[in-house]
Amino acid sequence: MLGFKKREQKEDDGSNTNTVSAGELQFKKEIPELPGLMIPQGKLQLDPNNVMKFRVDYTPEKDSYWYPGVYKFTFEVSNEYPHKSPKVHCDTQIYHPNIDFQGNVCLNILKEDWKPTLSMATVIASVYFLFYDPNPKDPLNHEAAELMRDNRESFVANVKKTLKGGKHFGQDFVKFN
Repeated sequence: MLGFKKREQKEDDGSNTNTVSAGELQFKKEIPELPGLMIPQGKLQLDPNNVMKFRVDYTPEKDSYWYPGVYKFTFEVSNEYPHKSPKVHCDTQIYHPNIDFQGNVCLNILKEDWKPTLSMATVIASVYFLFYDPNPKDPLNHEAAELMRDNRESFVANVKKTLKGGKHFGQDFVKFN
């Protein structure tokens, strides 16, 4: 498997500073199911040195506005997981109504709709579906959302323009072939 080592507890002073948190224990139970997610073109990268932070690279399929881009997302799991949602950050500049230019991601399940019964697999899949079903009614990038609602052709043209790379909307975009 991934060979995560259990941290040893200090015995000299009885402190629990090196114990594994309940959140880490819960997340470790979910790790074996993550590589088997049915997300086409997604690449999961786990770090055995920091189990609570990992990356997923998504390549949307041809029916997505953001094809052929490769978008890197960092997922950070807190010690309070599953009672507290993970943090998700987009590390690749993107023109998207639900992702701002600082990489913040807007998904209801990461905020008010989070429930401890949700899994990391659900979060990973939900981020992937932002490439196919963006929500312009709950935006972080208000300009992109307004354009998507009011003038879909111009919105798509802006997305395609950013995929060619260069500076747009005051931001630098990577070129995707």
